[in-house]
Amino acid sequence: MPAEAVHLELARPYLIQQDWKAYTPEQHATWSELVRRCMPQLRQHACQEYLDGFEQIGLREDSIPDLAAVSAKLEPRTGWNSTPVSGYLPADAFFEMLAAKRFPTTTTLRDKNSLEYTPEPDIFHDVFGHVPMHAHPVFASFLNEYGRICMRMKGRKDDLTRMGRLFWFTVEFGVIRQHGALKVYGSGLISSHGECSYVMEGGPEIRDFNLDEVLQHDFSISEMQPVLYAVESFEQIYEVAQEAGRRLG
Repeated sequence: MPAEAVHLELARPYLIQQDWKAYTPEQHATWSELVRRCMPQLRQHACQEYLDGFEQIGLREDSIPDLAAVSAKLEPRTGWNSTPVSGYLPADAFFEMLAAKRFPTTTTLRDKNSLEYTPEPDIFHDVFGHVPMHAHPVFASFLNEYGRICMRMKGRKDDLTRMGRLFWFTVEFGVIRQHGALKVYGSGLISSHGECSYVMEGGPEIRDFNLDEVLQHDFSISEMQPVLYAVESFEQIYEVAQEAGRRLG
């Protein structure tokens, strides 16, 4: 049983071990192709915190990450752990893991014929897209606070829907203004060359981040996002999470 299981009751049935040695050369090659498709663009358009995190947690272009090795570098920085899971988690289990600083991480990798998009979670989206940001202390604190707030809302469907919109427009499709330029930090933008290109080519309307608006803004997972919300700092999203907790929690 994974060590994390002793701290996680709801998520325990979904925790697994990553068998890193079972990945094939073809799978490592697919990972490498995915990274090499994205990195030239991200070096120009990703926020500096993401690029720093990529180096700090030891991600490589040529091989699928060993989650134990990633966590060994991540935990001393922010207390977060990239924890292997079997796939999608129920919402309560997901929030429990975030509140415990355990990021649920899928160990499967998309097929080489689905390089641009896969509807299922995979290790590329979860690790390449999400985990480098967990090395940044303020973002890491925001994500932990988000999980703690959502755990207090168990069974409150409408409030959890509002919090889901906050997650979507920050963790998944977040953009930030840095040094006079728009940069991406959301995992849905980081891990998709096409989504990132769409943003940087002026596709969506970029609005200043407004919590009232975000909590009411429905989104579609099956199309490019017509509207995104830009923050000015990661301290801002930590503060809006706390404000959302005061209003809804």
